[in-house]
Amino acid sequence: MARSTFTILLGGALTPTDRLARQLAGSRFVAADGGMRHARTLSVTPDVWVGDFDSTEETLLAEFPGVPREPYPAAKAATDGEIAVEAAVLRGAGALIFAGALGGSRSDHAFLHLLQAVSLAERGLPVFMTSGEEEAYPLLAGEIDIDLPKGSLFSILGLTDLFGLTIVNARYPLTDFTLPFGSSRTVSNVAEGPLRISLDTGRAIVLARPYDLSGA
Repeated sequence: MARSTFTILLGGALTPTDRLARQLAGSRFVAADGGMRHARTLSVTPDVWVGDFDSTEETLLAEFPGVPREPYPAAKAATDGEIAVEAAVLRGAGALIFAGALGGSRSDHAFLHLLQAVSLAERGLPVFMTSGEEEAYPLLAGEIDIDLPKGSLFSILGLTDLFGLTIVNARYPLTDFTLPFGSSRTVSNVAEGPLRISLDTGRAIVLARPYDLSGA
């Protein structure tokens, strides 16, 4: 089975941008419940639509009658987003994009999506999250490159103590730095262009705002 990039359409905010369009080019899609409204915004047709459909408008049901639906009971042991991820993996996902994973009215869901991104990265699946205006990337032991415009804001939020943290091409670079859990030292940095971030040990999330050029 060919490995594809799948985009999970979730219920949070999503702003169409040129950058988002480039990131989603060639992707296949899975809609999670009310996240299907983003299919309308993006003019895409998902492979499948999953969830308990408790946040799905009747107009959406009528607008996408041809998309296969996999309904689940409301009293289930997983979120619609987690079910959508497994649906994508079953269909051969080799990389995942979470669109509409950030912001929205449910802080618990947004935080869970960040934790899920780290968990999926630990399973070896490349993953990032986007609202169109904000992006999130899991940071584990190793090195990642993030293509950001010069002047855009980013932060690194440690989910554990971070050891051997190095940030290259930023206004406030770091080399082999130890960041204690809960420290604000790596909040509100500014990219000088594409970033390279490496880590020896720990787990973190990089939050970036590619259209926010206001400075830290």
